Amino acid sequence: MPYAPADAHVSFTLHPDHHPGVLATTSGPTSDAARSHLHDLGFQSTGPDTMVLARIDREEPYYAARSANDLARYGFTVDIAPALQEEIDTEWTWVDYPMPWCTPDEIRQVSADAQRIHDDIATGRLTVHLHANDGYTTVAVGTYATGVRRHVHLHGEDHLRQVSLTFQDEAEALAEFHSQYTVAVRPGPAPLTELEQSVRRALRRKTVRMPPIALVTAPMAAVPGEHEEFLNQLFESKPQWSKYRTWSDETTIASHESLTVRAEFDHEARHRTDIAWTIAEYDGPVGERLWRATITAGTPVPFIRAMIDHLDDPHSTEATEPHGPLREAGWAAASHPARTTWRAPDRSLTFEHQPHAVDDRWAAFGGDDGNRPTWSIRLSAGTPQDLLTQLTSTAADAASQPPATPRRSPLVPRLPMPLPQPHARVR
Repeated sequence: MPYAPADAHVSFTLHPDHHPGVLATTSGPTSDAARSHLHDLGFQSTGPDTMVLARIDREEPYYAARSANDLARYGFTVDIAPALQEEIDTEWTWVDYPMPWCTPDEIRQVSADAQRIHDDIATGRLTVHLHANDGYTTVAVGTYATGVRRHVHLHGEDHLRQVSLTFQDEAEALAEFHSQYTVAVRPGPAPLTELEQSVRRALRRKTVRMPPIALVTAPMAAVPGEHEEFLNQLFESKPQWSKYRTWSDETTIASHESLTVRAEFDHEARHRTDIAWTIAEYDGPVGERLWRATITAGTPVPFIRAMIDHLDDPHSTEATEPHGPLREAGWAAASHPARTTWRAPDRSLTFEHQPHAVDDRWAAFGGDDGNRPTWSIRLSAGTPQDLLTQLTSTAADAASQPPATPRRSPLVPRLPMPLPQPHARVR
């Protein structure tokens, strides 16, 4: 269809309340034309000059990058906030994806298909008659408004929901569903998942236009250079730690005078979910490794400082139950078959215990989505109880701090920009 001349400005930022949703703000004589393009690309209007992209497949940054490139190609002026650009540049994939044989492109296609099913239900194009739980996930039967084989069975939730069977006759579809799930069948659609509820809230909330603001809740992620500064202070203030550089100068090794503890810092860890620190303790100067921790570049410095201080004085913390400080601080606990999680009241922090895991026995991460954490600390089996207690105490204290004052974040033109590469590894 023809569009008006491209005389408009479009600013893309991360949504302040729905991570990693994207907020688009339009201005200029032909902003209506820009909004028409954005609507075609999946954005929905939440105000006279604001639109939101909120998806159940967590791929908003990828599709925002595609949208920005399309608008720039049409001649619109486009800019992307630095925090969103970092999300676009960050490679990620789902943790414990149930179809490990899928390639990154196939994973994205599965997610896109699930998004279409979600949109069809939300818009009324697909009506769900019945649902059930098959013991593992949600299943349902519904009917599309149009189509030949328009009666379908659905399997899965959120980004994993798929059409499992199709039928020409509604009665046949319903009868087959009843025969498979018998007493588990319930009328109507299943209750919305937590992610679906978050998407609905983001799309319904009216947005007031204002300059882009980076909203930060305590504890915020570390800023670039903050870990380097901490490393330099470590060597200046703690002579018991010796500094070594590898032959490539990309890594600095901090070795404790006991010769049983060492920390490696990767100077090339650029994104907040890249592993920046690897800390390990050994059973003697030439003994076996007792435990290991990895820390990403966005981890707030107080957590790293707490670990270093504990390793300097292992007896400074009483060896109580690691989750004790979290329980006292009012964190919500949830038990699953393979793990137990504790989440801060403001949902800014999560602590996780997987009793049967080896490398990731314990984990702490920032943000409200474990698949896309703002930062993370992962500790192996064998990590001392008193060190874990020190970390949970730090987490409880950090989550209880008041939110930082919002920082205005200037938009930096970044176009033309390449589309993000397919997922490469778990961050």
